Amino acid sequence: MSAAGEQLDRLVEIMARLRAQDGCPWDREQDLRSLRPYLTEEAFEVLDEMDRVAEGGPWRALCEELGDLLFQIVFHARLAEELGEFSMADVSAAISDKLTSRHPHVFGERQADGTPQPLANWAKLKAEERKKKTGREGSVLDGVPTGAPALLRAERLTEKASRIGFDWPSIQEVRAKLDEELGELDAAIASGNRDELEHELGDVLFSLANVARFIQTPAEDALRMASRRFTTRFQHIESALRAEGIPLGEATLEHMDRHWDAAKKVEKSLPPPIRVPRAPLVALRLPVADLGAQQAFWDRLAPLLGWSAEKGAADEAAYGDGMYRLVFTPGPKTPSPPSVTFGAPSAEAVERLRTLLEGTSPGCVLDGGASTGRITFQDPAGLRWEYAFGAG
Repeated sequence: MSAAGEQLDRLVEIMARLRAQDGCPWDREQDLRSLRPYLTEEAFEVLDEMDRVAEGGPWRALCEELGDLLFQIVFHARLAEELGEFSMADVSAAISDKLTSRHPHVFGERQADGTPQPLANWAKLKAEERKKKTGREGSVLDGVPTGAPALLRAERLTEKASRIGFDWPSIQEVRAKLDEELGELDAAIASGNRDELEHELGDVLFSLANVARFIQTPAEDALRMASRRFTTRFQHIESALRAEGIPLGEATLEHMDRHWDAAKKVEKSLPPPIRVPRAPLVALRLPVADLGAQQAFWDRLAPLLGWSAEKGAADEAAYGDGMYRLVFTPGPKTPSPPSVTFGAPSAEAVERLRTLLEGTSPGCVLDGGASTGRITFQDPAGLRWEYAFGAG
């Protein structure tokens, strides 16, 4: 079993223990209704951390929030299992089956020329699934939650319709439609009719969601980030006014606008976020003179640190925390530098790094390449490093 599988099993066991007769009173009294606000709250906290990462922030907080969201899923599955409905294993199996059936271009047959057409087949595959479940194909628009944020729902509805060809030919026509809807909104504003105002404003927002889909910039994300910028700039105004001794509510609009413009200048002066795919540190290998003694010590110590022993090769002792892996291997009595392994996204990435290193620092690559899926290289300090695809 993989480390991820072991940790998910551990979480499922913890959840069962919390719900047991002698478990946690709070967890025992929860049901599907009481958990709904926690599920949405955790989902939005994940979104907050995703936004921070997108702006160049650290990843670790996102890991923790994803864990909180995963706990909600495990909690719901446990409630269902107690009623004999389904288990966490059924949840995992259902999504695995769905993903494989909806990606025949990956897990099944491909086109004769080898070019997959996932979007062209997606609507057909989902219709077949609905017919098996309910006896009817239903609507292409089925599956977009009515309780989803309105901009997100509008974008998803038009995306689903586009999969069967109901779509604008190009962004120019979409943009022209937005101008048309803005003109109708102006007419509604002039009339002052409340029903017309709501109708035409809705059409404008729906058209904007369509524009967002065409330019591949989700409207919900764009608006959320705009709200973050507004919050930052407005709080700058508040801080500046306090520093000047001006009570909130007594500054002129012109005065506040000057501070607003200053906040915008600060934003523009910051370096843009770097979105280079991260190479995670996945394993640290340390040579030890007496592996038996080392293993006996770490078998006792690891649980105290929240780590656990993992299966490894016969001549190594491995420990992990679900994200990182520490591996002890037999080594010389004299100290030697550890081999630190970074995870590569593909064998091609391994070969690309090998080529770059050999071009900039000839002789630093010691062995490996695309054929092995890993390379070992040495830095000027004499420390050895590994970059590997499928490392663990």
